[in-house]
Amino acid sequence: MPDQNAQISWREGHVPVSTQFDDPYFSLEDGAAETAYVFLAGNDLPERYRPGFHIAELGFGTGLNLLLAWDAWMQAGHEGPLHFTSFEAYPMRPEDMAQAHAAFPALDGRRDGLTAAWNGTGGVFELPGLRAEIIIGDARETLPTWQGRADAWFLDGFSPAKNPELWGDDLMAEVARHTAPGGTAATYTAAGFVRRALSAGGFEVTRIPGYGRKRHMTRAQMPL
Repeated sequence: MPDQNAQISWREGHVPVSTQFDDPYFSLEDGAAETAYVFLAGNDLPERYRPGFHIAELGFGTGLNLLLAWDAWMQAGHEGPLHFTSFEAYPMRPEDMAQAHAAFPALDGRRDGLTAAWNGTGGVFELPGLRAEIIIGDARETLPTWQGRADAWFLDGFSPAKNPELWGDDLMAEVARHTAPGGTAATYTAAGFVRRALSAGGFEVTRIPGYGRKRHMTRAQMPL
């Protein structure tokens, strides 16, 4: 059976790079700042948080997006857990996740809590203030059968030029179908075919300034 875990090399000892897709998992400048800008601010979070809020994500990667969304939820002081569902084809091995997380603050122990819970095979994790489900497999197969709907989407696959299967028209249509009225999506890419696919799914799509060296990114909202 082929190895379905992420194949990783390390840049500067702490930035994981996918050798399958020849792309880093996060910004070489500041991965946490990139997540805060693209995925949190891009979805108007934490301002939109409310009890029962549900985030869904294409591309779990290092779990950094989950960590920062969860930390923002806890700091906002909402009752009940944040719901977080992520779709990942090539999960990281636990030792790789731990190495990737070493560059980031402990976030009041949440970083270490996720690292301890992660077994490299996905599943459901119940942690203080968080209910996360990491669904392993090709999102083109797993998302259509998902029964949930997200209030916010983090579209965080590798570069569309290198990982086109995670940005195709059919998958973006499924993202739209699994978005609550008024829900949003954000991604670092401003590729025209991604924006067109989101628009075709029913999102109102906007190109906005990107993070760091990226000129533009994409934000999308589903009408109420």
